[in-house]
Amino acid sequence: MKDILERLVSGELTVEEAENLLKADAILEFDDVAKFDIKRNNRTGFPEAIFAESKDYDDLILIIKRYLENSDDDLIITKLSLERYENILNDLGNDSFIFDYNRRAKILVIRKQIAKKDPVAKIGIITAGTSDINIAEEARVIVEEGGCEAITSYDIGVAGIHRLFPQIAHMVKEGVRAFIVCAGMEGALPSVVAGLVDVPVIGVPTSIGYGVGEGGRVALDAMLQSCAPGIAVVNIDNGFGAGVFALSIVNTD
Repeated sequence: MKDILERLVSGELTVEEAENLLKADAILEFDDVAKFDIKRNNRTGFPEAIFAESKDYDDLILIIKRYLENSDDDLIITKLSLERYENILNDLGNDSFIFDYNRRAKILVIRKQIAKKDPVAKIGIITAGTSDINIAEEARVIVEEGGCEAITSYDIGVAGIHRLFPQIAHMVKEGVRAFIVCAGMEGALPSVVAGLVDVPVIGVPTSIGYGVGEGGRVALDAMLQSCAPGIAVVNIDNGFGAGVFALSIVNTD
């Protein structure tokens, strides 16, 4: 960008030519299949991620290959089935890349190198039930990829609420800057947590439930309707979005 602007000021480029070069420098187009926002990491502190579900496999592998050819950033692929992960590993697996696949979360991180850094903050991640762990794990991967330490405690929902209080106390003592709370069924747990802590709570409704609660809509509505202050709510099963939002909170200082 600096080079293009210097060439504009010196008269080597017209305004139109500079504009076209800046647009080309910000967007990486892959054979009319995808357009990657390669400057997103500079703007937001977090790179683009690939949503794998429903993508044609040939399109998915093309995007992955082209991205790795053109960027040194880690690549995150969400909602990726085990079968597709194994196919990617067969197609791309070599000594040049590090593949870190979380089977519960169905999320893959492809790295060219491992860079260890001190965590910038701590984020608490809680689930109401064991069935919510896959979504919490998606959030955990994102939180850790963003340079934070995740402190987790699973299966501490309102059905046995005495389990919750020692875990909340521990996380508060550890100085967590935000809580991600995943719950299905009636979705009550984020409201309870928000009533106990003085940091932001991110509610993640999960698609766990049956009858009127099937698909997670009851949990979503309950979290949106919460009377406890300090709650933000993401979409059903959106552990990725919760993780990125938590990172946005801790990176605002």
